[in-house]
Amino acid sequence: MEENQNIIISIKNLEKSYKNGRSENKVLKGINLEIKPGQIIGYIGPNGAGKSTTVKVLCGLLQDFEGEVNILGMNLREESTNIKRKIGYIPENAALYETLTPREYLRFVGELHGMPIQEIDTKTEKLLDLFDMKTHADERLNSFSKGMRQKILIISGLIHNPEIIFMDEPLSGLDANSVIIVKEILTQLAKEGKTIFYSSHIMDVVEKISDRIILINNGNVVADGSFEELNSKASKGSLESLFTELTGTSGHSKKAEEIINVFEN
Repeated sequence: MEENQNIIISIKNLEKSYKNGRSENKVLKGINLEIKPGQIIGYIGPNGAGKSTTVKVLCGLLQDFEGEVNILGMNLREESTNIKRKIGYIPENAALYETLTPREYLRFVGELHGMPIQEIDTKTEKLLDLFDMKTHADERLNSFSKGMRQKILIISGLIHNPEIIFMDEPLSGLDANSVIIVKEILTQLAKEGKTIFYSSHIMDVVEKISDRIILINNGNVVADGSFEELNSKASKGSLESLFTELTGTSGHSKKAEEIINVFEN
């Protein structure tokens, strides 16, 4: 019983299918995972493997799934709203209220989470400053670049101090300094006992920040462990090459050479 209390995310036989006319495409084919507090999970896989679908299910954005999911001791089907209050979600792309300013949007997000106004405003000012966005605090979001919008999404996912942070390609469009800041933030949050579920295809970032890597391919978990553990079972020396070996993809150098030849001929 005590062991189960240490599990912050429990996934049992998770399956998810999408209907396409009369046919059905099964994206997740029976995911089983247990995740403890304070872990940074690097959730990786090829395009179409089911990474984003998994994240959307766990965040309560997709409800028609098979299997059982418990988060923070609550059943996802029965207590989706309560779970959403305690988690943060930072996607690669999200619809922002374009006519709002960062201050207005973050005030709106904070109020949705039931935060006191003074706390929202204090955190907003500090976070905008740390992400070099304070000078843009009163500009409309529809004038922002991809990287600027992503910074606001990251702040909105962190402002309520969630217990679990789900991230789906969160570094898309960020400059180098912001990437470093986000990586440091994640490390510090994990030390405080927060759980990070980080879905990405950027291998070097996943390798550096994750203490546990889960590789999904064709809707199934094909590897689960630390980089050192996974690397000891394979014949390669980097996460990128390990990924290639475990997913059965190869010939990248030859393909790149063929692409170059197209331009030269």
